[in-house]
Order: sequence, then structure tokens, then C-alpha cells
Amino acid sequence: MASEISERVELAKLCGSRDWSKAIRVLDSLLAKSCTIQDICNRAFCYSQLELHKHVIKDCDRALQLDPTLLQAYIIKGRAFSSLGRKDDALLVWEQGYEHALHQSADLKQLLELEELIKLAKQDKNNSRENHVTESRSSKNLSESGHNNNSKSSETSKKQISEPEDASDICSKFGNNAERLNGISDKTGGKSPMPVAESEPCMNGKSYESYMNNHKLGDTPKLRTESRDASDICCKSWDNFGMQNDLSEKAEGCKKDDRAMGGAHKHDKLSYDSDFCNNLIKTSDLSSNLPMLSSSSGDTSEVRSKSSNKTEIPNEGGDEAKRNKKFCVTRISKTKSITVDFRLSRGIAQVNEGKYASAISIFDQILREDPTYPEALIGRGTAFAFQRELESAIADFSKAIESNPLAGEAWKRRGQARAALGESVGAIQDLTKALEFEPNSADILHERGIVNFKFKDFDAAVEDLSACVKLDEDNKSAYTYLGLALSSIGEYKKAEEAHLKSIELDRSFLEGWAHLTQFYQDLAISTKALECLQKVLQIDMRFAKAYHLRGLLLHGMGEHRKAIKDLSIGLSIENSNIECLYLRASCYHAIGEYGEAVKDYDATLDMELDSMEKFVLQCLAFYQKELALYTASKIGSEFCWFDIDGDIDPLFKEYWCKRLHPKNVCEKVFRQPPLRDSLKRGRLRKQDFAISKQKTALLVAADSIGKKIQYDCPGFLPNRRQHRMAGLAAFEIAQKVSKAWRSLQAEWKHSNKSTAKYGKRTRRRINMPSQNRGGAGCSSSGFSDSSTSYGIAEDKTSGRYMMSWQDVYSVAVRWRQISEPCDPVVWVNKLSEEFNSGFGSHTPLILGQAKVVRYYPNYERTLNAAKTIMKEKMFVQNKADESIDISKDEKLQDIMDAKTCSDLYKVVGEDFWLATWCNSTAIEGKRLEGTRITLVKMGEHGYDFAIRTPCTPSRWDEYDAELAMAWEVSW
Repeated sequence: MASEISERVELAKLCGSRDWSKAIRVLDSLLAKSCTIQDICNRAFCYSQLELHKHVIKDCDRALQLDPTLLQAYIIKGRAFSSLGRKDDALLVWEQGYEHALHQSADLKQLLELEELIKLAKQDKNNSRENHVTESRSSKNLSESGHNNNSKSSETSKKQISEPEDASDICSKFGNNAERLNGISDKTGGKSPMPVAESEPCMNGKSYESYMNNHKLGDTPKLRTESRDASDICCKSWDNFGMQNDLSEKAEGCKKDDRAMGGAHKHDKLSYDSDFCNNLIKTSDLSSNLPMLSSSSGDTSEVRSKSSNKTEIPNEGGDEAKRNKKFCVTRISKTKSITVDFRLSRGIAQVNEGKYASAISIFDQILREDPTYPEALIGRGTAFAFQRELESAIADFSKAIESNPLAGEAWKRRGQARAALGESVGAIQDLTKALEFEPNSADILHERGIVNFKFKDFDAAVEDLSACVKLDEDNKSAYTYLGLALSSIGEYKKAEEAHLKSIELDRSFLEGWAHLTQFYQDLAISTKALECLQKVLQIDMRFAKAYHLRGLLLHGMGEHRKAIKDLSIGLSIENSNIECLYLRASCYHAIGEYGEAVKDYDATLDMELDSMEKFVLQCLAFYQKELALYTASKIGSEFCWFDIDGDIDPLFKEYWCKRLHPKNVCEKVFRQPPLRDSLKRGRLRKQDFAISKQKTALLVAADSIGKKIQYDCPGFLPNRRQHRMAGLAAFEIAQKVSKAWRSLQAEWKHSNKSTAKYGKRTRRRINMPSQNRGGAGCSSSGFSDSSTSYGIAEDKTSGRYMMSWQDVYSVAVRWRQISEPCDPVVWVNKLSEEFNSGFGSHTPLILGQAKVVRYYPNYERTLNAAKTIMKEKMFVQNKADESIDISKDEKLQDIMDAKTCSDLYKVVGEDFWLATWCNSTAIEGKRLEGTRITLVKMGEHGYDFAIRTPCTPSRWDEYDAELAMAWEVSW
């Protein structure tokens, strides 16, 4: 109790000396101990002295939540809206307060004050309309009679002095750069505009507030530093400080959102409102006479400037003050706290203008005098963040927290910085702490939701973003990220609704359209995805990301030539887009334009990179270029000589499949001959695109057959190119099998022996010389000069045409390799020695918290199969392939009761796998290991629940025998 009394004594002294920043800190401390309505109103009053009007509004909203009849809060909140130029909102708030006062016992002084405020606001509104009409008529009269010009100018000048100006006219300018950043066009009315709230002392200069649009695709996110002291920092883009997904950014102007009454405004992905006026005074001597107002919250008063130019400065409450004739002008002495506040505001202005070095210099001066000044630390930390000096930024935010643990903005800022460095746990902890200070902050919920999404905690992201849109129904960025998070957890209907809501709020929201496009593409709804992209290009024809997305979609649909057109346009707009460049190279590669493909692959390899994802593309570009050169060297040969599995070194194929750095490959494997060498040996045959009736019939039949391979499931785009290649592969297989079958039938007819003699036929290995430079494998590692493969051959002893199961599959594999050359499709038994330790496939049903759209439909079936196998075998295998007994302690019953893979993991207690089985057709009574079902913990709340198929040499031998027997039986 004694400490509280001492704090209140200190509070009175600080307010008496106009040290509002420290007064706010004391009130923070008092509110942390005991939340009283009067202290909340007192803090709102102190914020108003520093012109942090959005903080005023937030505190008043908080007070009104606790007591909806509190007239003082209505008065202060209305004045804050008025100071922001939001006259209609101010009038509405005052009318709400007046209505409450009429229906219950209320402070008569405040009731009369509200009545007067409403009266003046309505008069002001009417005067504004009359002035608009007068000015229009004046303009007309001026054109007719020039002699009235001076008198009307004088009259207009008087009106400008007597009437309050809008926030956009009064607010001090930050320069052209600041106008661009904040989207507000500012005009200074006179040399030193200094509107002051009628009942509250105020620093010179009217603050403004920049309302940011919700993180558009391409928005450069903005920040504010919501200090407990004298500053809100409105900033430019965090660039990679923001947590944006894989989409390019484009700056967009900011708009005010006058619809929100309770301080709920639009927010950027990493943007915040700013409530600070930087150009507080335009005199060179900070110690000159600075007019300030001293009054209680219930008084009305006016400030008149006593500056040397004797100019009377208009103030917001001028008309009202003149009517009430309540003037109270005092002078502020030359105090350190006021000087510090001015320097702080100049530092903030420098941050707003992008002059980060200058801002840091100003904050350094303040911190030399007071090394623990939290607001200066937050300001400098923000400037460091914009310079990408994230470690320094985090250090400053941490010092600010040490100095003032109640500085919620410092927690938020540090959370952002940590997220940008990939420190997900620390980032979430800091943002959670920031929420303790503002539990109903849509802004922080939005921020934490995006961080959760970026770090793949989709359930938490859905929770945060859902709470955010309840508080801020117009937050389009929150809606689009909510759509992404819902889609990730398989809630596709709700996800679509959220995406549609985001673009309903803003039909020009590029990011929203792009995310909706990606949503439809992920579900393989190509028509809707293309419609969305058309909308995007109608909004902005030079939006490079749209061309990339459409190129990606067309590529997935097998429309490679159309994709090339879009990707080329995208690259003409943004030539450094490595994703576009690599994708165009692969499209050229697929359609046989090897010269253009090699050129694009080389350009990809030459690019400067800034992320690991892009480095992986460079690695792939190396392998794809080599394969393009290999294919070009075979273009003049028959298709059967195209043999990646026989000609390409196993080490190369292994590194290609694993996307590894090609350093070892470069050292150990011969490179393919350059394109010009292939041209010298035999010119690339010009492709014949002339379509005859026979070709048309063949292609129509191939397309019809190929369509049968299409999965009718979410996530699988129909791919015309793949369909056609599959159809042509079926034709070739049919021809070869038919020839082998006819050969066998002819032998049967002319044979005098029993058909039983041919009940068992052996495969025969034949050697085919490699056509690749350097011999088979094209390797310096001592690989043999001939490639051994299973081929179709004529048995000279019997004249019989032989064919193995692998011969059949090899035809299909070759067509699959040529249909999409960037997909690594190879025979696993022809890889390097890595094959000895296993080389298999991984088909995830759940990855982390994400439900994989293509495979999740098999989740229930797979989970039930796993439970059945566990019940039968009574054990599973851990990572070390050791058995885990699950027959004790009622574990089996818990396993059978498990509804999710999470429940299953809790019973076993560690990562595990189990195998399905199948009965052998080659050896009666033998059981073969089928596929494996694996469950691995990922992070705190996620799992990798997948179907894996390992391919070890022993497994290969077993299934080779099975397939050989099945093939023999089919004959």
C-alpha cells in the first residue's frame, strides 16, 4: 500500500512537470497491480498529451468495456477521434455517451460538456458544408469579377483560422518518402500548426495515424513501435523481416479505415498503426516559449502560440473555446524530458523517411544520456531491423525489456526479429508475452498467427487468426492466412470461405487472389485457378508472380508451350526470378528445345542466391542441364537408344534424386558433350509438326487410353502430356508383347515337343553397346564399357522371341522419363552402392500438422490397417529396428481405441514402424514384407504418418522372382 501511495505521489509530480512518458510508465505499473477504471482513463489522458491518439482510443475502449456509462471515457475518446480528423466518429462517440448520461445518474458537469461538444461538432459539420458551397460560389464569382478577389481571399483566410482542419491538413509532413510510406498526403497550414485538444494539454503539432492495408501480395509490411512512452514508430517494409511465403512483394498505398469505432483497424501482415507526429515544432530553439495547456479533463480551453512571428495558430477546438471563453495558457520551462521527447520524435521521423543511419545517430544521443531509455532502444532496434541487422535489433529490444518489462511493444518487436531469424520458439514466446499486455489485440493475434503458420503450427495459426478476425472483421490479411492454415489441416470448405472473404473485403487484394489460386491448384481445380489468375492480371498486368503461378499451373497440366509464354512475360518483368527461369528451362527441355533449355539452366546456375530453397534449384539445374545434353546427343538415334538407366552414372542419378550438391559428381563423373558437339555429329532433326490423318488417329487413340491413368482424386491435375505419353507407351508395349506372343505361338505350332517343356523359360541377358561418350555410365569411376540390361532377344537355339517383365516396364519407364524430364524416374537397382542400405519411397498422409491433400483420403484406411497389424503381431519396430512389446499394460486395448495417429503415438511412446505383408505366388506358403507404415514425431504437435517402401537388394530379389513368376504365368 505504501509503495502504491509513493507511486501516486510520483505520478502527480510527473504530470505537474509535464513528463508524460514517465507518467505513463507509473500508470503501467499501477495497472499491472490493480486494474482500475480511473487509472485507465488517466493513462488515456497522458497518451493524449503525447498525441498518441490510437492509444487513447484503446484505453478508452478498455475503460468502456469495464463501465459502459463512463462519460469521461466518451469525452476523451471523442477528442482523440477529432484530433485524427475523424469528425463523424467523434460525434457518434459523444452522442453515445450523452445517451447513457440521460438514462441514469451522471456527472452534470460532464453531461453539459458532452452536450456542448455535440452541439459544436454539429455546427462544425454544417459550417464545413456551407464553406464548401461558399468556396464553390466564390470560385465562380472570381472568374466573373476580379475586384472581389482580395476580400474573398481574406474571408477564406479567416475561416481557415477559425475552423478546425482535417488531420491530413494539420498533420506535419515527413517528406515525399514518408508520404509514399504512409499513403497520407499532408499539408501544413501555416508555419507552425498546433491544434490542441480542448480539455487536454498537447505537444505542438497534430499527430496523424497511418492505416495500413492488410498485407497484400506484394505489400511491404510496416511496423510501429507502440511505446509506453512518447512514441509510435511508423515504418517501412520489413522485407524479409516479414514472414511471407514464397510470394513476391509489391508496395501498396495505405488507406484509412473509418468504419471501425472501437479502434479496430486494418493491419498489415507485420504492420501496425502509428500515432506520432514527428514535425512537432519548426523553430530552431527548442527552449523558445512553447505554448501548453493546463487543465483538467473536464475543462475546455484554447492554446495561443507566443512564438516570435506572432502568428496565431489555429487549434482543433478553436470554435468551441471561443464560445466558452475558457482560456488557460501556461508556458513550459526548458526541461530535459520535453527535449528528449522532441529528439525522440525526430528519430522516429528519420525512421519513417527511411533514413535509418540518421535515426540511429539520434537515438544514440538519447541513449548516451540515458542508456536504459526504453523508447529510444525500441526506436533504434527498429532502425537496426530495417537495416537487416537483426542481432543488434534483438539486443536493443532485450535492453528495452530489461529497462521496462511492461513495454509490450518491445516484446512484440523482439518476437518479429526472432521470427525473421528462424527462432520460432522464442518468437512465439515473445508475441505471447506481448498479448498479456493487450489480450484483445487483433494486431498481435494476427502477427502470432502468421508466425505460427510460417513455422507450420497450423492448429495454433487457425486459433490465433480466427480470434483476430472476430476482433477485426475487416482484416483481409488475417482472412487469407486463415484460409492457408485451414487448407493445411484439411478444412477445405472453410479455407475457401476465408479466402473468398479476404478478396470480398478488397477486390484488388493481389495476395488474396494469389493464395486462392494456389488453393485451387493444390486441389487440382484448374479452371477456377485460371479464373483467379485472370482476375489478378486484370488488376495488375505487370504482376510477375501471376505469370509464374500460371506458368506453374500450365506446366502441371502438360501445356508446356503455353507455360513458356507466361514464364517469359514474368521474366521480362522480373528477370531475377530463379523459379521462373528454372521452370522455363524445364519446359524447353521437355519440348526438345535443348539450346534454349541449356541457356536457361546456365542462367540459373549463374544467379546470386539468398536462400537454401533457391540453392536447391541451382543444384537441380546442374543435373537437368547434363540430362538435356544427354538427350540432345540421342536425338538422332532411335528411341530405344535413349537409356538413362544404362548410360548415366549411378552416382549422378543418386545425387540427382537426392538433390545433393554436385561437387562430388563433377569430380568423379564425365560431363556430357556440349550441344555443339551433338550438332556436329548429326544435326538435330527438325521436329515435324505436320499432322496427317494417320497421326491424328494415333494421337486420339493414345489420349483416350492415357486418360485412364488419371487419378480422380483431389490434388492430381489432369496432365495432357502425361496422358499422351502413357497412351503411346501402351502402344509400344502392346506391339512388343504382341510380337513376342506371335513368336511363341509360331513356335508352338511347329514344335513336336510337349508345351510343358516351355513351362519354364529363362531370361537371357544380352549386352548392348552404349552410345554415350565415355562408355556406359559415362563415368571415370571404372564403370564397364558396356551396359547390361534385360532386353528382348531372339533365342537362336529355338528361334523364340524372349521378353521379361522388366522389358515391359522399361518401355513405360522410358516414356515416363521423356514425358517430364525434370522428374527423377530411375530403376533403383541401378543406383550406386547406396542401394545396398535401402533406397525407397515416402508417401506422407500427415506431415507435421498438414494433411497432404493427395494422400490424406487414405488416412483412416491406413490407421485401421496399422491397428490390425499391431493387434496381430503384438510388437512394432523402433528407429533402430528393435522390437517394442505392446502386449502388456492394456496397451492393445488403447491401440484399438486410438482415433488418431497422435493417440497411437502416445500408446507406443516413441517413433515406430510396422510392415504389411503379402503372400508369395512364386513360393507357396511364403510371406513377403509389403509396405511399411511409419509414425514419427515432428516438433511438439506434429507427426509424419506415412507409407514407406524401402528397396534393399534382398527385397529387390524377392519381388524380382515374384514378378518373373507372374509374367511367366501370364503367358
